[in-house]
Amino acid sequence: MTDAPAPLALVVLAAGKGTRMKSDLHKVLHPIAGRPMLMHLLASADALEPARKVVVVGAGREQLEKALDGTADLAVQDPQLGTGHAVQQAEGALAGFAGDVLILYGDVPFVRTETMRAMLERLHGDDNPAVVVLGFEPEDALQYGRVIAENGVVTKMVEHKDATEAERACRLCNSGLMAVRGSELFALLARVGNDNAQGEYYLTDIVNVANGDGRVCAVVVTDDADEVAGINSRAELAEAEARWQKKRRLQAMADGASLVAPETVWFAWDTVLGRDVTVEQNVVFGPGVTVADNVVIHAFCHIEGARLEPGVSVGPFARLRPGAVLEEKARVGNFVEVKNAVLHAGAKANHLTYLGDADVGAGANIGAGTITCNYDGYFKYRTVIGERAFIGSNSALIAPVKIGADAIVAAGSAVSRDVADGELRLVRGEQLVKPGWADRFHDAMKRKKAERK
Repeated sequence: MTDAPAPLALVVLAAGKGTRMKSDLHKVLHPIAGRPMLMHLLASADALEPARKVVVVGAGREQLEKALDGTADLAVQDPQLGTGHAVQQAEGALAGFAGDVLILYGDVPFVRTETMRAMLERLHGDDNPAVVVLGFEPEDALQYGRVIAENGVVTKMVEHKDATEAERACRLCNSGLMAVRGSELFALLARVGNDNAQGEYYLTDIVNVANGDGRVCAVVVTDDADEVAGINSRAELAEAEARWQKKRRLQAMADGASLVAPETVWFAWDTVLGRDVTVEQNVVFGPGVTVADNVVIHAFCHIEGARLEPGVSVGPFARLRPGAVLEEKARVGNFVEVKNAVLHAGAKANHLTYLGDADVGAGANIGAGTITCNYDGYFKYRTVIGERAFIGSNSALIAPVKIGADAIVAAGSAVSRDVADGELRLVRGEQLVKPGWADRFHDAMKRKKAERK
């Protein structure tokens, strides 16, 4: 019988100023696939069921407080004297905590749960390591700190600026992520000095301190350097987005969806696609979209906050906004916008239509150019369209209004009062006919034009 895992605390470093982003938005709140990078990281870590979460902040604390909404404690690092100093700021929040501590970085958002778990398991290995470091081997080691190790045991950690040429030749690099016991972490940090090229208190030095005590420190090596890639600029943010999207497209196709031109489809972090879904070119999914089986999404659609049930067809050039629900075999065609509206089974709006704050009954037909006029400048109102109703082209339904089952609204009508079941409603101005007027007008204008030459 295996022992129960030790309680876990997360310490997430997010105190950097993010100056390279050139943004008023905190660096770790910049989105990837519609989700702040910090939330990507915390979602992966939350799968380990941490007992405590501490985010170390500097500038932009108010933004992080709002984004985290009480889901983590905040510790402030001011002034900022290095990564070791940053972790020390979590000591108060973790007072008395004797479980495991996983140290993460808010701008390194895609560390997998499996990698974190491997670090924690190694921390409880038979050789009882004091510290577990996550290492990786990039194609180009650049300015990364190095992990000098033999058979998975770390003999030295060194920052690039302090490394010798021989140490820089080592390809095993430090991701910055560590696992340490809470009962030992802050005692180790208290012994870290700042006699280095940066004059900072390096978190990595806790390894060297532990080694000096004769303790074992271990390294776990990820086989995917992308998962520990930091994001410090807009260009790196775009590169991270591209990597995430590429992986998500491959996953969608592996799960049974057909992407006609995969490189042109953009997913949100929570997009759900069923089997035998076809997604054509240049489709963008915003957050909150669920697509059931056998749905076709034609080219150039933008879909956000919507639910599409089996057999639905959307687009091309359609926009589904939050609250849009298309029930089984409903159809939304080209240049149709749907917001906070339900199209029940088999309902269709094929062309040039806006349906906002509406319920469209099963089998109803919405003609081209129809608009639900749902806003009076102060309040929103709802339109209800009954089953099998027929709304003629270029109609305006002025909410709040109800169109009955099997009713017909004639083309060009502006309807402001309820229409009963089975009723025809025609609301137009009287048609005025003046025979010959157009011919006389054209003749007069042609003469006038000729006189001006």
